[in-house]
Amino acid sequence: METSVRETLLAKVYDIAIESPLDFAKKSSRILENNIYLKREDLQPVNSFKLRGAYNKIASLTAEEKKRGVIAVSAGNHAQGVALSAQKLNLLATIVMPKTTPDIKVEAVKSFGAEVILFGDNYDEAYEHCRKLMDKTGRILVHPFNDPYVIAGQGTIGREIMEQLPDTDYIFVPVGGGGLIAGIAQYVKSLNPDVQIIGVEPADCNAMQMSLRKGRIVELNEIGIFADGVAVKKVGDLTFDIVRNYVDDIITVTTDQICAAIKTVFEETRSIVEPAGALSIAGAYKHTEKNDIKGKNIVVINSGANMSFEKLQFVSERTLVGSSKEALFSVELPEKAGALRRFCSEIIQNHNITEFNYRLDTRARANIFVGVSLSGVEDKKKFINLMKRKKYNHIDMSNDDIAKDHIRHMIGGKSTVVKNEKIYEVIFPERPNALSDFLENLAGTSNISLFHYRGVGADVGKVLVGFETEETGKLENVFKKSGMDYTPIESIATKIYL
Repeated sequence: METSVRETLLAKVYDIAIESPLDFAKKSSRILENNIYLKREDLQPVNSFKLRGAYNKIASLTAEEKKRGVIAVSAGNHAQGVALSAQKLNLLATIVMPKTTPDIKVEAVKSFGAEVILFGDNYDEAYEHCRKLMDKTGRILVHPFNDPYVIAGQGTIGREIMEQLPDTDYIFVPVGGGGLIAGIAQYVKSLNPDVQIIGVEPADCNAMQMSLRKGRIVELNEIGIFADGVAVKKVGDLTFDIVRNYVDDIITVTTDQICAAIKTVFEETRSIVEPAGALSIAGAYKHTEKNDIKGKNIVVINSGANMSFEKLQFVSERTLVGSSKEALFSVELPEKAGALRRFCSEIIQNHNITEFNYRLDTRARANIFVGVSLSGVEDKKKFINLMKRKKYNHIDMSNDDIAKDHIRHMIGGKSTVVKNEKIYEVIFPERPNALSDFLENLAGTSNISLFHYRGVGADVGKVLVGFETEETGKLENVFKKSGMDYTPIESIATKIYL
C-alpha cells in the first residue's frame, strides 16, 4: 500500500519533531555553481530524521495496541526515535540491540525510558530475537522503513522542502531501507513531477540500486559498514515499489567521498554529521560535476549526526583522498644508498609527504608506500606524469580500500616462510571475547599467518587475516557457521606488500 499526499499531510510528527531549517550552503554553492541548501535533520531532538516516522507510526496505533506497547530492533537512530516517541506517549517500549552496539547508543536509548535487550552480534540475530519477543509479549513492531505510517512520517520532510523552497529543482536523499526517499519522493512528485529526486547509497551497500537494476528486490551478500545508518542488505517491498515509480535515479559514492562530504558539511555548519548523513552532499557533488549541472536549486538531506567520536580519526584519514587533496602510491625504488633522497628531490619536490612506509624486501629493490599532499585532480595528474617521465614504476593506491584500511598500518613486510597463504577480510563484532570466539571456531582448521585489526569506532570492525591452507572450502565453511561476513582478498596491495 502506497502512502498518499493526504496521509503525509495528516502525519502526526510535529508533536515531537521540529520543522528543520533549510540552510544555504555558501561554499558548496560557489564551488558547484548551483544554489545548495542543507535540510538540517541533524537538528532533530534525537539528531536524526528517524523520529518522524517512528512517532507517526506509534501515534497511529489503536488504544488497545498502545496498551500492549511497542518493540523495535535497531542499533542506532531508529532505536532512539522509537524510545523517545514511546516516552512522549507514555507507552512501554522494548528495543532489541546487537551486543556489539556501543555503550553510548545503549545509554541514549535507556535515557528515554525504554527497556534495552542486547542480543546477537548483528542486526539479523537481533531481529530474530525481536520476532520471538513479539510473539511472547504481544508488543507492536515499529519497523524502521517498511511501513506506510513510517513512510508518511518521513514524507513530511518533502512537504517542508516544497514550502520552504517551492522552486526546488533537485533533492538528494540518502538511501538505506528506502523509507526516507519513498516518503519524500511520493509527496514531492505528486505536487511537482519536474523535481528530480536522486537517491544516494554507499558504493559497497547499494541494495536499492541493485534491486532497481534487476527489477526485483535483491538481498546483498555483503555490505559496507562505514555508513552504518544505511547499512541494509535488503530494502522493503513497500519502499521498493514507491522508489521504482517516483525516484529519478539512484547513484553511489565511495567511503572517501563520504568522508570528504562530512568535512564539507562541517565547513558549512560547524556541525559533524554521521556518514549516512553526509551521503546526500557527497552525491550532489558527484552528480552535478559529472553531468555539468549549473544554476539549479538543490536540496540535500543532512539526515543525522549520531557520530561516534572514535570514528573521527578514520574520517580524517580518508577525507583528503576523497577530496583529491591526497594520493597514495606504491613506488618501486632500487635498494641502494641515496635512492630515497633522489626520489624526494626529483618527484616529491614542493609537495608534503603525508605518509611513508618502508620495509626491506629484497636486496635488488624496495616498494615504498607513500602519501602525498596535492592541490587537486590536475596536480595529481602532473605528479603521476612526472613519475612516468623519471621512470619510477608506481601504482596508484588511492582507491584501494585494502591498502587504506590495512596495508598503510602494517610494516612487517613479506614472509619468506609462509606457504599456500589465503588472505581474507572478515567483519568482526566489536564485543568482549570476539577474538577468542573467532579463534575457537577456527581451532584445528588452518594456521594463521597474518592478522591486522584497527578499530574505527563502529559496531563492527574489519580484520585482514591470512591462513596457510590448501582447504579453502573447509575454512570458509567455518566462517559461514560462525555467521561472520568474509571476502577473499587478492588485492594489488597485498601482492606487493604481503
